[in-house]
Order: sequence, then C-alpha cells, then structure tokens
Amino acid sequence: MADREHRTVFVTVGTTCFDALVMAVASPEVKKALLQKGYSNLVIQMGRGTYVPSKVSGNATLQVDHFTFSPSIADNMGTASLVISHAGSGSVFETLRLGKPLIVVVNEDLMDNHQSELAEEFAERKHLFCARPQTLGEGNGPRDTSSL
Repeated sequence: MADREHRTVFVTVGTTCFDALVMAVASPEVKKALLQKGYSNLVIQMGRGTYVPSKVSGNATLQVDHFTFSPSIADNMGTASLVISHAGSGSVFETLRLGKPLIVVVNEDLMDNHQSELAEEFAERKHLFCARPQTLGEGNGPRDTSSL
C-alpha cells in the first residue's frame, strides 16, 4: 500500500453472543485473507460473547482491536472500508445506508432465523455478500472475502 492508507474492517455482532463469527474473523485464515486484500486494521465488536480474540495478529501489518459494547458504533461503521456483520436488520440497514461493502454472516444457532431470510434476499439483490462462520475464510465463491 504505497499511499499508506489505513483500511479498516469493522466486525459487529450487535448485542448478541455470536462467538462463531468472532472466532472466524480472528482466525489466521481470515486475517491472512484480509491482509492480502490490503486491509490494515481489524476492529471487532464482540457483544455478549465469551470468546476474546487475541490482539496480536502474528503479522505486524494487521492491527487487531476489540471491545464488547459502545454507546454508538456509527463512527466505527463510518470509518470502515469493509463491514462484517451479524444479520441483524439495524446493522444491515445502517451499513447499506452508509454505502459500505458488507459481508453478512448468519448466526445459524438462532431460533426462527428470519435473519437468514433477510441476508439471503439482500445478497440475491447484490446489496451485500452472505456467508456462514465456517465459510468466511474460503476463497472460492461469490459470497466471501475473495469477492471484495
């Protein structure tokens, strides 16, 4: 990155517990994919989760930070180059309103999973990419980090 621009990926799980998403974005595979795409910062909003990601990335060029809650995540979304979010309607609509690239990761552990329907409908309309925690780091399909 010759221009030394900081490109940030902001991850949000909202007020829920979605450890599968936090573990997926903190995995070496996803971190490597983000570095290869030119991202320099990874900021994770963990919500009620119990998994605490390491702030040490193993590669000094990807800065990792995390927090549980904030009165507002609007600044985080506004400065992000990419948002990876749970499929909550508030997070999805706010990110789309800001015109940010968005990967929505569906929490398959939820009962009556209307979030999956919302995410898949928006993905079909090409507004966002849709993934599952276990597929987030894969680079072989139109709905993953390799597409952005």
